[in-house]
Amino acid sequence: MRIAQYSCDHHGGWTRLSGQTDIRPQLVLYFGAPEAMRDGAASRELHKMFEAAHVVGCSTGGEIVGREVLDGGVIATALEFADTPVRVASVRVGSISDSAAAGEALARQLPLSDLRHVFVLSDGTMVNGSTLINGLRRVLPAAVGISGGLAGDGPRFEKTYVDVDVSPEPGVIAAVGFYGSRIVANTGSVGGWQPFGPERVITRARENVLFELDGRPALQLYRDYLGDEAERLPSSALLFPLTVRPPADKDAAVVRTIVGIDDAEQSMIFAGDIPQGHVGRLMRGGHLELAAGAAAAAAAANVKSPSFAILVSCIGRKLLLGQRVADEIEAVGDVFGPDVALSGFYSYGEIAPHRVTGDCQLHNQTMTVTSFGERA
Repeated sequence: MRIAQYSCDHHGGWTRLSGQTDIRPQLVLYFGAPEAMRDGAASRELHKMFEAAHVVGCSTGGEIVGREVLDGGVIATALEFADTPVRVASVRVGSISDSAAAGEALARQLPLSDLRHVFVLSDGTMVNGSTLINGLRRVLPAAVGISGGLAGDGPRFEKTYVDVDVSPEPGVIAAVGFYGSRIVANTGSVGGWQPFGPERVITRARENVLFELDGRPALQLYRDYLGDEAERLPSSALLFPLTVRPPADKDAAVVRTIVGIDDAEQSMIFAGDIPQGHVGRLMRGGHLELAAGAAAAAAAANVKSPSFAILVSCIGRKLLLGQRVADEIEAVGDVFGPDVALSGFYSYGEIAPHRVTGDCQLHNQTMTVTSFGERA
């Protein structure tokens, strides 16, 4: 595998940061701030630079390249595989209720023979990531790995963009399929958040909307815990996610984060499903715990000599870490070492197998790492 990485200026022009000058990629992955992607200039220039490559990317809450975190930029990684066919697929959604059907339709576009891994980039505000994954899983063979993330819009939660060989647009979901016996893809996903307060039963919920915990209005309960931070909901809730688990399985917990609130119904809208009858508990974190979680995710993905790793972390982690946001990227880099190229973005939801159960899940507030290499 040969790799080159680039950054884009405000006029859509690209500069090589590292890697080979004569690269002939089959795939270019790029991530950028929404304001830098809306006019499509960066995308058009990438298509001119690499006419034979698939160009796939999304908007972010922050861009990761090497050991740096950028804001307001666009970065790209060109990947030339020795013997790994790549296929891309895309679908559009009109509302969040289309998510499961979109997952099925997306998977059906990918030939299943010899498929090894699927990397997904999805609109971040019009898609329920949990049901999207369910739709994908209904079609894809069980042995095929799935990872990826939901596009971001900084802390605004207004409009996100995904590009699949055309230009960045809202309402798009993309999938990249990796094929053949030589590709090796491994994943890791760890949060690092610490629980606080009592566990509470989710007594009323519908899909990704939480109405009641222990019979009490969920939004009011959340406001009681947040205190002064409640005035900044829903953005302040990024600092206090909810862990959700089946009542009889503590090892199957996933983290969920708020993307909206409804004062009239006293409910909270999450990026993934909140199953009624499950158990919920508030979480909080510090920079040391989150960096340690990122390192653990990297360690899980750092097997069989990878050449490239995609980091998808949550915008909530970035907001909590603040000026120390690079700590978690440095922690990942320390695990992989200098010979593995790193790229990625801060997202509205992370897609990866659960670190205990192995089932693909939508995560929030989690560092997820997907590494790629090719066998000799």
